[in-house]
Amino acid sequence: MPGARTGRSPATVATMTVEEFELRYLTLHGHRVAYRQAGSGPVIVLVHGITSNSETWLRVMPYLARSFTVIAPDLLGHGQSAKPRGDYSLGAYASGLRDLLVALGHDRATFVGHSLGGGIAMQLAYQFPERCERLVLVDSGGLGRDVSVLLRMATLPGAELVLPLLATTRLLDVGRAAGGLLGRLGLRVGTDVEEIARGHATLGDRESRGAFVHTLRGIVEPGGQRVDASDRLYLASHIPFLLIWGEHDSIIPVAHGHRAHEQVAGSRLEVFANSGHFPQLDEPEKFLDVLIDFMDGTDPAQVDQQRWRELLREDRGSGT
Repeated sequence: MPGARTGRSPATVATMTVEEFELRYLTLHGHRVAYRQAGSGPVIVLVHGITSNSETWLRVMPYLARSFTVIAPDLLGHGQSAKPRGDYSLGAYASGLRDLLVALGHDRATFVGHSLGGGIAMQLAYQFPERCERLVLVDSGGLGRDVSVLLRMATLPGAELVLPLLATTRLLDVGRAAGGLLGRLGLRVGTDVEEIARGHATLGDRESRGAFVHTLRGIVEPGGQRVDASDRLYLASHIPFLLIWGEHDSIIPVAHGHRAHEQVAGSRLEVFANSGHFPQLDEPEKFLDVLIDFMDGTDPAQVDQQRWRELLREDRGSGT
């Protein structure tokens, strides 16, 4: 029960990264997939955002592993996973997560997706509803048009030629400084700037840049996000659905979380007052409390095919 999981401190959580959380590898469809796994019990899959990797969860993974089987992959094209020329669509990522889950011997899981990972988690819940026990979106993409100008700029023609400059130490040092380049582009000075800088530092090689551009252009265009799951959010009413958002998110505004919460009856929204785009890093203690309370307080979804059919056949008005 949530009441039994008390007495921890941020320092304790931060220093619990032991050997069992080191990267493991397997091969899927001929490509190397890196992942971290630990613990036992109900399965939680943690899905990172664009230019990030499984390290973004290391402050919360150890504690979650006390009660759950925790799996955190490096998505294809990210981290230590392969970066092939291929399909980097949300659908392909969702299928890859499903395949990883099955390959590791699990049928179903709670999916926790951050940023791009939120869009992937929603896509998985839509494509494979029988695999999704609960859905948790953390500062998720795919819920509205607005997104940071830095990501929109990276979709412009010729961006591939500029990206190597963003991976240079000098620019990253400027971006990390308060009032530096990334701050002037509207990013919140602190964790948001640091993590964006860290992410762009991974784009030094051609394969990583190619994967980044293909992924980004599939979901973002110069005018903003091009993928919007709002017309299908009603399907999330059949599963436990949690939204976590940083109040000061400078990449995807918290208004997207409020709007999604209003659209899904029975959903839960938690806004972290002291967080930006990375609440799992800004407020790991609160993140753990909210996520564990949600896990303890909800039952895994059981897909009812008849109910699913009824939802799909409901007249929700014609779009334009």
